[in-house]
Amino acid sequence: MSKRTLFAALVLSSALSTAALSTTALAADPAVYKIGGIFAMTGASPHYGKVMSAGAQLAVDEINAQGGIDGIKLQLVIEDHKSGSAQAAVAGMNRLIDVEGVKAVLPSFSTVTLATMPIGDQKKVMMINGGGVSAQTVGTSPYMFNIRSMASDLAAGIAHRAAEQGAKKLAQIAIKSEFGDATIAATTKAWEGMGLKMVAAEQFQADAANIDTQVAKLRASQPDAIANWPTTPQAGLAVKRMRELGMKQPVYCMEWTAEDTKVAGRHAEGVEVVTDYFAATDENPWSKRFADAYKAKFGEMPDFYAANYYEGVYVVAELIRRAKAKGGDYYSGERLVQALWENPTFDSVYGKTLTFRKNGVAQKPVAVFRLENGEQQFVKFTSGE
Repeated sequence: MSKRTLFAALVLSSALSTAALSTTALAADPAVYKIGGIFAMTGASPHYGKVMSAGAQLAVDEINAQGGIDGIKLQLVIEDHKSGSAQAAVAGMNRLIDVEGVKAVLPSFSTVTLATMPIGDQKKVMMINGGGVSAQTVGTSPYMFNIRSMASDLAAGIAHRAAEQGAKKLAQIAIKSEFGDATIAATTKAWEGMGLKMVAAEQFQADAANIDTQVAKLRASQPDAIANWPTTPQAGLAVKRMRELGMKQPVYCMEWTAEDTKVAGRHAEGVEVVTDYFAATDENPWSKRFADAYKAKFGEMPDFYAANYYEGVYVVAELIRRAKAKGGDYYSGERLVQALWENPTFDSVYGKTLTFRKNGVAQKPVAVFRLENGEQQFVKFTSGE
């Protein structure tokens, strides 16, 4: 082979290699970064789907308005789990992964999250929960992360609050579900761990219209306080029937929305809620910007659920940036998880930063609120551990 022929061959080989590398690099960038959301858009509790999806969509809109991620925009793709249907959630999870090609999913509700976790594991898709509180989502999957305080954290907060107010005997009421079972177990452990007595634990079906039998058993146990674990709107129903049946003991909840206030009416007065604490303050400019933008777009102030899913989108976006900066085939659930553990700290709309602990749960501020004139008034921060 002549030198001229050899040189031409080397040039051609180099050009082909460069083209191949260019094609590989381009192939690693999707046309759009799709983030999945599995929310309660219909069914018994659409309030949750409304605020969760609104928070997530606002984050997507903000990031896209700033140019997306190196010019590539985000897209929120929502599936409806119909307020807790595991079957609907599994079908939705499979569509998000197999049809839409998502690499990160934001699930909600404990039952739904537990039903979809095995799929996330199998198909190596990152999951960030901002709503469910089941301890069974903690430490059971390398792809599962929580930016919501877990039942064990909130149960401990409620136990401390009830004890400091003088309660020695506690009764519980919850829905018959994995969430209800987990919450009762976590509260019993926290309460009895303080040397106090659990006197009753009643449960009812999620669609029950009459819970008088369960409330009567609570009353017969003569507790000093009641831990009220149902979600919207059954939390309000339980309070309403307790008060109408003559129970005057303090009531503590970890879930309460405006829908519960409507159901409970005047009986909501004085109920205390121990839950994640989001507040828009002058000391935290990002929280103010978020709250103002949310109210301008949706006509109401955001709750912590909206804040959690707004924050969840920002966490995913930051992970994509970090993974992309390292190059290669970066857009995968595995690479997103790797990027998180390389630096588990992120800017937080709650204030300053959040850090994922080794169990995959981001510790958040937990606070006591008291319902006064239909509004939740901040009382104090409390221990969430």
